[in-house]
Order: sequence, then C-alpha cells, then structure tokens
Amino acid sequence: MAVSLLSALIALGLVHVMPQLAHWRGDGGFRRWVAQLGDTAGPARVAVTLGVPVVLCLVAIWLIHLLPGTDFLRLAFSFVVLLYCFGPHAYEADLETIIKAPDQPSREAAAQALSDDGEPVAWHAVALGEATAYAALHRRFGVLLWFFLLGPAGALLYRLAQTLGRDQTLRLDTPARSAARSFANVADWLPAQLMVFTLALVGHWDAVIGAWKRWHQQQSPNSWYVEGPGFLGAAARADVQVDIEAGDGYAEERIDTLAELIRLRGALLRALLAWLSLVALIVLAGWTA
Repeated sequence: MAVSLLSALIALGLVHVMPQLAHWRGDGGFRRWVAQLGDTAGPARVAVTLGVPVVLCLVAIWLIHLLPGTDFLRLAFSFVVLLYCFGPHAYEADLETIIKAPDQPSREAAAQALSDDGEPVAWHAVALGEATAYAALHRRFGVLLWFFLLGPAGALLYRLAQTLGRDQTLRLDTPARSAARSFANVADWLPAQLMVFTLALVGHWDAVIGAWKRWHQQQSPNSWYVEGPGFLGAAARADVQVDIEAGDGYAEERIDTLAELIRLRGALLRALLAWLSLVALIVLAGWTA
C-alpha cells in the first residue's frame, strides 16, 4: 500500500505541474486492439478486449517480483500505469482551459472536453457541475480507488472499461456495446458512492445527501446498472444548485457559472486530498501495528 500511495502522489503531482503529459497519453494502441477483434461479438468480445491487457499487466507485475529491486520497479511500473490511466487528457487541465478561455464561445467549446460519452455539455452551472463530477470520477477517483484496491491491473481494467463502454467512436456491435457499458457502470458504482459522501463532507451535506436519497427512492434498484451512477449526477447538481440559491440571484449566468466551476474544482480537490489522507492513515496504521 505504501508503494501504491507513493506512486499515486508522484503521478498526481507530475500531472498537476506538467499537464502537457496528456498529449502522449493517447489510446491509439487500445483502439487498434479493439479493431483487431472485429470478428468477435457480444460479451465475449468485451471479455477478450479487456482481459488480454489486464492479464499482460498481471504478468508484468509477476515478473517484476522476480527481479532485484522489486520495490523500485513496482513504483516505476505503477507510476507509468497510473499516468496512462489518468488519460487520455487530464480533467484539471480541461477545467483550466474553460476558466481561462477568452470569450463565451471558447468557454462553451472547451466545456465539451469534459464529456466522456460524446453528449454535449450545456453552458449552465448545474449542467457543467454534473459533467465535471463525472469527469472527475472517470479520470481520477475511479482510477485511484481500483488502483488502491487491486493495484495497477485494477486501474488499467477500470480505465479501459470506461473507454470501451463510453467512447461512441469505437466500432462495436450492439451486444458488445451494451455489455461494455454495463461493465463500465458496475465499475463506477463503488467510487461514485464514495464520491457522493466525500462531496457531502467537503460541500453541502444536507443538499448532497438529500439528492442521493431522493435518487435512490425514485429510481428502480437496477437503473444504475443500465444508465450509470445517476446518483452522483444528482448529488453534484444539488451541490451546485444550493450554492447558486445562496447567492444574490442577480449575477449574470456567465459569472455564476465560472465562479461555481472554480468552487466545485476546489471541492473536488479537497475530496481527493481526503481520499489520499485516508490511504495515508491506513499505511501509517500498518507500519505501527
């Protein structure tokens, strides 16, 4: 766990100070791999598409344990895998691009980079907050949770599952796309739940938890499996809405949207620090046990 925490801290720090690293974290190799499996179909295609890279990752980890300097090699390998899994572009850099855009059309165009499934992002504080929360889930929190639980293979599986299940430009048959989407939703469930409670702790507790409860009361028990973790979107919308309602109500929407985006970025950063602090406490407890 200590090696995993150190790998995560280094990767997060490097991505923060060098956002241009996003330019080489492309998924061209994975796209070619998906195209090569065009003669298969359905859930079997999804299993092979995701299973082979994960097995190769596990083999690499096994080989690393056979070599001298295991801890350093594990650190380096975990670091490389995390950098890839944080891609193909950093959502923090996307937020910076939106905030620093010179005009309204540029902001609206930059906001589309937050969408992972090709759905348009409306220039509205609530819609933008929801898109930001999902981008943070898919590009940071989900990756980190499965990395800490299952190691580099877990992070890689999550990242590839999200790409396969949500990227509409990948050519998949209908059964395979449905299976990939369902698997991506399953992988999202646990980190999305934890994100809701973390956002409640660092933001507006009553609004976030209230929206989470209402979503579960109104939706069918398996709707998250088919449609995704909508409870996270509901919680993010509630967090943004209660902050807007607390204002004077007379500011222009353009200013409100940017101010709310900056506030939400800070809340997500505090949530990330909370997750890392919890992992650090677990590591310290292991050392002192």
